[in-house]
Amino acid sequence: MKNTAAALLRSILTNTPYPSTLLSGVELRIRAEREIKWRKAAILKAYYTKNRHPQVPKEVCTTIKGKNCLRRRRKSKMSEVIKNRYEFVVLFDVENGNPNGDPDSGNMPRTDTETGLGIVTDVCLKRKIRNYVEMVKEGDENYGIYIKDGVPLNRSDAKACSAANVGTDEKSLKAAKKNNEGIDVQLRDWMCQHFFDIRAFGAVMTTFVKGALNCGQVRGPVQLGFARSIDPIMPQEVVITRVAITTEADAEKKGTEMGRKYIVPYGLYRCEGYVSANLARKSTGFTEDDLELLWEALLNMFENDRSAARGKMAVRELIIFKHDSELGNAPAYRLFESVHVVRKDGVDVPRAYADYIVSVDDTPDGVTCIRRA
Repeated sequence: MKNTAAALLRSILTNTPYPSTLLSGVELRIRAEREIKWRKAAILKAYYTKNRHPQVPKEVCTTIKGKNCLRRRRKSKMSEVIKNRYEFVVLFDVENGNPNGDPDSGNMPRTDTETGLGIVTDVCLKRKIRNYVEMVKEGDENYGIYIKDGVPLNRSDAKACSAANVGTDEKSLKAAKKNNEGIDVQLRDWMCQHFFDIRAFGAVMTTFVKGALNCGQVRGPVQLGFARSIDPIMPQEVVITRVAITTEADAEKKGTEMGRKYIVPYGLYRCEGYVSANLARKSTGFTEDDLELLWEALLNMFENDRSAARGKMAVRELIIFKHDSELGNAPAYRLFESVHVVRKDGVDVPRAYADYIVSVDDTPDGVTCIRRA
């Protein structure tokens, strides 16, 4: 706060742009208080009057109609930041497919070598979520995807630098940091506003890290663990043949070629995850709209991502634990342990979701259980 005050006084005396820490500080207070009072509206007007920005409507800089005008503008772009902690359990299954191949093992389904349980990595599941969001929010500038196939990270970083009128090379970034101590917050906020996966999962933005800016590493409020199967799986190697020969030389010698693929006859997997309202408020601005989109993506992440290799995959149930407070009302492990997935009596080798019984114990005070399928 002292640094911001000193930088603001320096800007007034030297007639230079106000520090971006002034804007970020006011935005944090607005998110925390869930209300825009006239004093904060006046600061926002003063900041954008002094620091002209092409994306700011003219009415913000020319008139101050109080909190209503700014609240409409803010809500039109994004809803309120989440204020409740969440934990969740996702149950999904695979039939005659490979849910997550291991490239170090010839693309065999990943397994725990000690227990034989199947594994699906968090990276794999996050990819499905990103693909779904990119599909349903195509063209929405506030729902871009940062970790994207075929797009270098530096290209996305450059967009934030362009918006802040700074160069992308290491020398320019260090010079910008020297001239404006709040530049890292400004760049971070721009990236969080425009990329859903940064708001949700965080990111390591290499361009900014090389420039020694603190915004280079953003810790996201949404975290997923590895998914594990309820019972041990038995991957099977299926030998296949094809009539399409690779080369002319091979075609003279043979009429078919041999190949192989791995499948899991059936497996029910369980993934556990976390949503931190505290990190959402302090860091990325993850909103209620973002949260609802996350639930939607988790429920539908396999529906538009079909392939012959993955077989039949489906999310069977999403179990959400909503706390009444930002920091939570019960330990996460107690909530996860309250979810029981067991085989029905007489089922030795499960081959369908109907072979299992899913139950949830009563939740502690201050926690609500929501089941979605």
